[in-house]
Amino acid sequence: MFNLSELFPYKFDKKYSKPVAYFSMEFAVDQPLKIYSGGLGFLAGSHLRSAYELKQDLIGIGILWKKGYYDQERNQDQTMRASFRDKDYHFLVDTKILFPITIHGAKVWVKAYLLKPETFKSAPLFLLSTDIPENDYLAQTISHRLYDPNETTRVAQSILLGTGGAKLLDVLERQTEIYHMNEGHALPLCFYLLDKYKDINEVKKRVVFTTHTPEKAGNEEHSVSLLNNMSFFNGLSLDVVEEHVKPENGVLNYTLAALRMAKIANGVSQLHGEVARKMWNSYEGICDITAITNAQNKTYWRDAELDKALEQNNNANLVTRKKELKNKLFRIVANQTGKLFDENVLTIVWARRFAAYKRANLILADFNRFLRIAKNQKYPIQIIWAGKPYPEDYGAINIFNDIYWKTKELSNCTVVTGYELWLSGHLKKGSDIWLNNPKLYHEASGTSGMTAAMNASVNFSIPDGWVPEFSKHGRNSFLIQPAPDHLSQEEKDRIEAQHLLDVLEYEIIPMYYDQPEKWAELVKTSMREVTPFFDSGRMADEYYEKLYHFEADDSVKLNDRVQLKQAV
Repeated sequence: MFNLSELFPYKFDKKYSKPVAYFSMEFAVDQPLKIYSGGLGFLAGSHLRSAYELKQDLIGIGILWKKGYYDQERNQDQTMRASFRDKDYHFLVDTKILFPITIHGAKVWVKAYLLKPETFKSAPLFLLSTDIPENDYLAQTISHRLYDPNETTRVAQSILLGTGGAKLLDVLERQTEIYHMNEGHALPLCFYLLDKYKDINEVKKRVVFTTHTPEKAGNEEHSVSLLNNMSFFNGLSLDVVEEHVKPENGVLNYTLAALRMAKIANGVSQLHGEVARKMWNSYEGICDITAITNAQNKTYWRDAELDKALEQNNNANLVTRKKELKNKLFRIVANQTGKLFDENVLTIVWARRFAAYKRANLILADFNRFLRIAKNQKYPIQIIWAGKPYPEDYGAINIFNDIYWKTKELSNCTVVTGYELWLSGHLKKGSDIWLNNPKLYHEASGTSGMTAAMNASVNFSIPDGWVPEFSKHGRNSFLIQPAPDHLSQEEKDRIEAQHLLDVLEYEIIPMYYDQPEKWAELVKTSMREVTPFFDSGRMADEYYEKLYHFEADDSVKLNDRVQLKQAV
């Protein structure tokens, strides 16, 4: 039997001694462990790192993706290509734990690996795999690709995470008090617990839920008959499922089901909490939805020398170090694209998961005006795009390729591949401006700007997600004024593209070149004000306070607070 007493290298802080299991489909803990796609994983990785720093009794439960998400490469003509290669991780511990779960009425064997806390300074992370000789090839493929495009495989992956993770905790004989679902992917754990305790109130007492997106694609749903055939409900009858989660028109929405089976849920920014309540409050039987704003682990992301220059209020050292970091980024750019960038030139980065609502190409909407700004010799700029589209999202891939073709002949604009933790760090440390322009109300949180601000990169953003809680235009960031809500999306895109270029041309560029002292003060204010609130230590503490220690009697108080805030 695996020795749980040796799992944690620290004595728990009494404040965080309630045992929690944190379920997530992806974890971005460190660059060598490629089991993540984007922001959800970045968030989960920072959560585990802060849980380690705060000495919390929390363990992560995830899946060991044999092929990861995908390797982002280029075709002969430089357009994007997604490659899928097997990965090996010799730093993971084989726990020798092997147990069966049921998927599609058949026995599937699950093996558990462990990322020890000492390896990357994170809370313990158990990773489940079906890619073992005990399974046939079809069962082995369940843990091959993160977010597999095949519907039945995706359902099987949720069963592996939810049912497999819950069963692993029983095999370990860990007395877990709270099961935290980071997004709805782990929903089968609720049915596992319902089958185990035979009482929905016993399930609700133990389950908390974080919803991360208002996007339809992020709120997964499947037909009840398919889920039942796939053994999603852990042997429970459809009458029991109907009673507790009330599927609509024969379709089960993961998010809605989680809201009905958890004791409390949270959105990932104050704005997203309001959006989530508006989305779901008309449905009966859902739990309270509060808000815990996402954050990122400063220990992992910050550059120590930039931080030291800030503490000393030394502008010269701050500028010198920033130029060094820009040059490190520019070596990567030159290696990939053959374009040499200049450390003295204002550098703008747009880097995040490529999805249509994030509008990577908004700055190019008025292309003639963009070219005029991009070719200005007196006030030069440099722009870098980076990010991974979902490999079957051909619309997003076309945007990626279109940006490449439109900027191919511009020596100061480029698109780089391989947006993972390592490159993300270089882009944040090497940029002057961190551009974020999603469709308003579509970005639940968007944490990349937090780590950019920690590294002297100024946020330039639509006021969505976490941004309204931080940004003060012209003081610590720059804001893009949203178009009126009643307009068509096409008209909003046109207006907001002009607002973006207006701020860039008339405020950002002149300040950077003509008022360097004012620019330095803005950068330092941004660095000071992004922490400690947007460091994930605050977030990990709030999860214990607001979710893990939440009791049913707190519901009235929470509703009062929400109604008061809405009234104000």
